[in-house]
Amino acid sequence: MSHILIVEDELKLARLQADYLQNAGFGTDCLSNGLEVLPWLKANHTDLILLDLMLPGRDGLDICRELRSFSAVPIIMVTARIEEIDRLLGLELGADDYICKPFSPREMVARVKAVLRRLQTQTVDAAVGALKLKLDPHSFRVSAEGREAELTLVEFQLLQVLYQQPGRIFSRSKLMDLIYQDQRIVSDRTIDSHIKKLRKKLADILPGQELVHSVYGAGYRYDPQDKVGD
Repeated sequence: MSHILIVEDELKLARLQADYLQNAGFGTDCLSNGLEVLPWLKANHTDLILLDLMLPGRDGLDICRELRSFSAVPIIMVTARIEEIDRLLGLELGADDYICKPFSPREMVARVKAVLRRLQTQTVDAAVGALKLKLDPHSFRVSAEGREAELTLVEFQLLQVLYQQPGRIFSRSKLMDLIYQDQRIVSDRTIDSHIKKLRKKLADILPGQELVHSVYGAGYRYDPQDKVGD
């Protein structure tokens, strides 16, 4: 059973969300104050968070920003502030989807299922020739052929970004925008260093396979079919 954490200070709405999710077969927990969220998440497991934007104690944007510094758990932001949607999905803050208030509880359940399905597709079965590559966003582990490697958060995020769009070339600046959502200043060499470590860990579990390729003057791409060293 997948578990959903509902963070919502409108108690009637939180109960409604919990009822619909439980009827759909999910387990739920509810929090109503933004200050409770990060301590709860550090002590408990959840598969997805429904996170209201406007909360007492600490707002959803701050929570999302800090949460992404140590966890890749899927987040669906719930907001009545339409003007924030671009930021939520620029997902410069790392949210996976959003729902606008007022919303249909059935739509909410459908969005939750869609995000979890998308996550499962990422987690399961990336074909690497005859190999299977699996990404676990909860433990930041990547595995194949019975071997696994533990990645750092940044390494996992880099692999996830590249892996989701095989063959697409991502520039270093684009990767920095996607990975460092707190807008900290980092250099191209920082990305290169993380990529180098990521490739070494992938090589440990898939000897002879080159998955992450550098493209001279352009950036990096994920291509499991191209085995030519670069």
